[in-house]
Amino acid sequence: MMPFAVSISILSLAQAALVALPRQRRLAALDSLRSPWWALAPALSIVVVIGIVAIEGESATVLSWVALVGVPPLAALALGWLVRGSRPWWAALAIVLFALAWAAQGSLAGETAAAVLSGLACIALGWVLVAVAPASWLRLGIYAMAAVDTWLVAADLLQGPNGVLTAAAPGGLPRLQAIQFGSARMGFGDFFVAATLGCLLASSRRDQRGAAVLVGAFALCFDLLFVFVDILPATVPVALALGVLQVRGARRPHTRGSRMGP
Repeated sequence: MMPFAVSISILSLAQAALVALPRQRRLAALDSLRSPWWALAPALSIVVVIGIVAIEGESATVLSWVALVGVPPLAALALGWLVRGSRPWWAALAIVLFALAWAAQGSLAGETAAAVLSGLACIALGWVLVAVAPASWLRLGIYAMAAVDTWLVAADLLQGPNGVLTAAAPGGLPRLQAIQFGSARMGFGDFFVAATLGCLLASSRRDQRGAAVLVGAFALCFDLLFVFVDILPATVPVALALGVLQVRGARRPHTRGSRMGP
């Protein structure tokens, strides 16, 4: 088994990669759906899922099937259209990743394939959210998600339902509703918030790269707290990175038409 320190560090760097990977894409059909209310989605994604699992443990199995069905096509969309340098034929790689995640369950190769699939699906979901939520509101949504995540962890309300959700399995098929790598794990939402930030900043390569570096640095430093605690809200480094970037952007001299994010 890979040591926990190495496992969690790799997952933290994976969050940073999810910030750096998305490219800017626009689909006019989504413009009519734009509303500030979509900014509630990040925080609600935690509250609703944890609440449902806490009330009815069997719902975790249903959610595992939802992830199994939804993640591969979303990952294919990201590979074929949404990641930087993507080509349409890359979408077929999602089939290869799923096959590996299935055939090599329990191994590091299988966990890596499953984590990559889930991460890519998060890019697709983040892109949709960025397309329908105004950027200023979505930034607030990211902060709200980190605040809710922190409160649930501090109140010991996340650990039980999260454990049930992570353990749920859709038959003998891969578990894609959470990210397991070596001896560490993260929630789907931890990857989702990082990918959403990357999609939010995709119009500015400078800001996107800066945010990726900040997320990686903050997450690795945050991981040091595992010496004292068993669980941490991995959404916090992403929110911190966004905050630093906004403060830095506010102090930066602006030229006409410049802005942070879409």
